[in-house]
Amino acid sequence: MTAALHDFLFQVYPYVCFTVFVVGSLIRFDQNQYSWKSDSSQMLRAGLLRWGSNLFHFGVLFLFFGHLVGLLTPHSVYGLFMSASAKQMMAVSAGGVAGAMCFAGLSMLLWRRLFDPRIRHTSHAADIAVLVVLWVQLVVGLVTLPYSLQHTDGSVMLILADWAQRIVTLRPVDATALAVLPWPYLFHIVFGMTIFLLFPFSRLVHVWSGFGTVAYLLRAPQVVRSRRMNVPRGHDLPGQPSAVPSPDVARAIDNPRATR
Repeated sequence: MTAALHDFLFQVYPYVCFTVFVVGSLIRFDQNQYSWKSDSSQMLRAGLLRWGSNLFHFGVLFLFFGHLVGLLTPHSVYGLFMSASAKQMMAVSAGGVAGAMCFAGLSMLLWRRLFDPRIRHTSHAADIAVLVVLWVQLVVGLVTLPYSLQHTDGSVMLILADWAQRIVTLRPVDATALAVLPWPYLFHIVFGMTIFLLFPFSRLVHVWSGFGTVAYLLRAPQVVRSRRMNVPRGHDLPGQPSAVPSPDVARAIDNPRATR
């Protein structure tokens, strides 16, 4: 890798990906909301999907927030109660377990898309491409674990965290500090940023909706009132003749003033 390409990938490319990620998501939500969906194939075959989806989503959410907190938390904060070496070993252990779960689930989903005829015939090329990209990124992430065990002093983690924090806080970035890292780390970083670049153009946009459901916990309760009147308790179940109001009752419901 040339010095110019290295500088571009780790100094300029992150901001390109982040800009496309945010602006592209806003434009797609504004211009094409009907495409804002996960395109679930559960109705076609749900057996393998149930295991694969649960394992994948649990693992990928743990990995996402683990990377987010691990990279963006300053050393001065967690250094009060944990050393960099202990944090790295915790990340390797917890990340390894979550990565294995995610790998198993994602492999099930990918196999299902490729080799189940019913699912394959209803899948778009972008659906398979997204799963392949995530699978490759996950595999490379698992490859970094043996490298992390070769230097348990936490030095590599500090280099990566300093780079990520400088990117997020718009501080000057020294890309040469990453040049000493083994290739799996560099590939993992670039490929991870590329996922954010592809995010607005794929079904991954439904992740926004997943996080948006948290707003339901804060909204006012919804009051639902039944229009069934003069029906005895226990006889207002759907499908029962007694659940259908008589013509007089229905007329009173539709036009209450006329009955006065």
